[in-house]
This record gives sequence, C-alpha cells and structure tokens, in this order.
Amino acid sequence: MPGSTFSTELNLPIEMIWDFVSDMNKWAPLVPGYIEHKILNERQSTWKFKGDIGKLQKTISMRIDITEWIKPTKVRFTLTGISENVTGNGYFEAKSITDLETKMTGNLNVTAKGIMGPVINPVLKTLIPKTTQKLTEAVATQLVENQRVMARG
Repeated sequence: MPGSTFSTELNLPIEMIWDFVSDMNKWAPLVPGYIEHKILNERQSTWKFKGDIGKLQKTISMRIDITEWIKPTKVRFTLTGISENVTGNGYFEAKSITDLETKMTGNLNVTAKGIMGPVINPVLKTLIPKTTQKLTEAVATQLVENQRVMARG
C-alpha cells in the first residue's frame, strides 16, 4: 500500500491541535485538490477533490470513516473510493513535547484496486508522500495563523 508519514513540531499546546483536527470541517478544505466535503454523521463524511494521477487529472470522491478518536492525541480514519476503486487509511497524531510544544504527525496510505491498480499504485508511491506533507504543513500553517488571530484578540 503506497503510504507516507510526515511530522512537524509546533509551538502550540496539544489541546489547540486537538480542537482543530477533531473537527473535519476545519481541515478537510486543506486537502490538496479540495473541491467539497459533506458531513454524513459524527464519524462519516464524503469528500470530493481533484487528483493528478500522472498526466491525468480526475475528480475523485471518497468516503471518510473516523475509526478512532483518542482525545487529545489521535484521529484515525479509513478511506473508501466512491468514484474510484481505491481504499486507504491514515491518522493525525499529536504528542506533547512540553506544555507549549507539540509534535504533529500526519499519515496517509492509499491503494488502487482492480485492473488499473498495477498502473496507478506506482504513481501513488510518489504522490502520497507529497500529499501527506502538503496536508500536514497546511494544517500546521492554519493552526499557527489561528493562534496569531487569537493573540491579537
């Protein structure tokens, strides 16, 4: 399964990170290629985004199922393709370094199934690490910006 993990350290308390990543409405728009998402219930949503698979650009729809909420450290999820034959999983994890410093880690694994799997999976092996890093960095940037706004009052 093509996958990747990316970590960054933030000068923020773990609770601030949890408040952000535990609400999909806050971070779903940060997914690279984001078009829209719909919350179906507390643990399930559908997402639509534009993906570049090699030279092809496709609109992809996926169902996201939250499989684990462990406050304040981890949100774990699975991915199921609606428009494409793909499956996957991932998580956001936060670990306190100090009271005001936290290591945040994003993880994403995606596998293409079916007849196109052998063609698409090698592309995913290069695409997934970039996507994981971009999403984790976008969440970190948004968290820092939120803190600046709160500090200004």
